[in-house]
Formats: sequence, structure tokens, C-alpha cells
Amino acid sequence: MPSSDLSSPTAPDDTKDQTGSDGVTPSGVQSVDRAITVLEVLARTGGSTVTEVAAELGVHKSTASRLLGALEARGLVHHPSDGSKYQLGFGILRLANAIPGRLNVVAEARDEIRELARTHSETVNLAVLREGHAVNVDQEMGPSALTMHDWIGSLTPLHATASGKVLLAGLPSEDRARLLRSQGLRALTGRTITSRKQLERQLIDVATQGYAIACEEYEIGLNSMAVPVRDHLGTVVASISMAGPAFRFTDQHMAELVGDLKEAGLRVSRRMGYTPHDTSA
Repeated sequence: MPSSDLSSPTAPDDTKDQTGSDGVTPSGVQSVDRAITVLEVLARTGGSTVTEVAAELGVHKSTASRLLGALEARGLVHHPSDGSKYQLGFGILRLANAIPGRLNVVAEARDEIRELARTHSETVNLAVLREGHAVNVDQEMGPSALTMHDWIGSLTPLHATASGKVLLAGLPSEDRARLLRSQGLRALTGRTITSRKQLERQLIDVATQGYAIACEEYEIGLNSMAVPVRDHLGTVVASISMAGPAFRFTDQHMAELVGDLKEAGLRVSRRMGYTPHDTSA
């Protein structure tokens, strides 16, 4: 298939080139927009024919064919030799791999945790997994906080905190088992989970529901809930948690907060490159 330039003045549905003051033609912008749409279509469908791509874009098959050919020439699209559907090419990985190294979860989550604390008047923390503990790397105090305890830099146990449970649930089973063997399940209060089987059952619920709770398991009088933050590979790289005194941070209150907390976690995850499997999310 010929790999012509993305902008084709002979395409029957392209507009006539009119170079603007910035040197960009309307048809050139249109072609770039269409090329990006092609990549989005292939990402969503997993593979499409020329006819299907043309229908998605609302263009002639010849235009879709030229777009696919140009993208294929750059390695962004792949057309198997057996003539099956077009798919995303490995050139996409070359571009994508240049991004994660520059992403900083603290910077990406800053506005979200600030807004959560402001909106709900609760303390919000961002934590990552380090050396077998959940390490709080950022915090925003809500105006309802009873004490001004600074959790940044604090190492908290994975099995007894909402953040820790989210981080544990995101680990491969072998890594989780190894970590729990090395750290143990020490009782910190009378409500701390010390049974490996009970904890594993709860972690299954955490992975399924998309959030974790801890009620006076780390400290008497302190309840918390947390959601995951994922990277471009879908790996859990951090957790966002909200915490408050048990008399105010009740089951009902947490049920009211969980929707906003999950949405905040998803927004940060998207900024980290994560694409949910459910496109409606």
C-alpha cells in the first residue's frame, strides 16, 4: 500500500489548501485530526478494516487507505501479511515509552488531593509502596481535621491501612505473598486483621470494588478509605486515601465519599497514561 503524505490534496473530501498566517493549511490540520482518530479507533476496536475505518471517520475508502498507509510507514499502524485487520503498530510503544519517565505521581495528583480535601473537609493522603510499607508522599489537610498530624514520609503497615490494602491488592500474588511473609501481620489494635486468609479475601474485594477501607485497624479512633492510582500499564503505582475520626468517618459517610474518591483516582490514573478497559469509565 502506498505511504503518501497524511495531507492529500487529491482526496475527494479534503478541503482546498489555504495556507494560514501560521503556515498551516486547513486540510493539513484536518488530516492530522483524522490520523489521530484512526489511532483512537484501532485502540478501541483492537483492529479494523479500511471500510470500518472509513465509516468511523465519515470519509471515502481511498482517504482512509491513504491515512492507514502513512501511519503504517511510520510504524504506528501494522497490517498483517495475511491481509487481516489493521492494528496499532509497535511505533506506538516507542512514543508511549518516552512519557512515563517524565510523569510524577505527586505532581499529577496534587490538584486532585487538594480539591478532595477542600470539597469534603477531610485529610487526603497520597501513598506509594516502599520497602514493604505504604509511604505517604503528599498530604492535604481538610479543615475538619482534629489534629494537624503530618503523615508525609510516614511508613504505615500495608495490612492495617486502606492505602496499604490498595497497594497490596495491586501486586502479583507471588510478590504479595513474599512481602507478607517478610513483614508479617502484626496486631496494632484489636481490629487489625492478622489472618492471612481473611486478608486475602478482603484484598479480592478491594480489587473487585476498586477501593479499600480500614476501620480502627491501625489506630483506635481512626478510619480511612483509599483508591488506586494506575500507570500506563495498568499497574497500581500509588493510592489516594481519605481519613478521619471514627465518630465522623462512619460507614455511611464513607459510602457518600467513595464515588468522588474513585473518580479522583481515575483522573490521576488517566494523567499517568492509564486507559480503562471500560471505555465508559
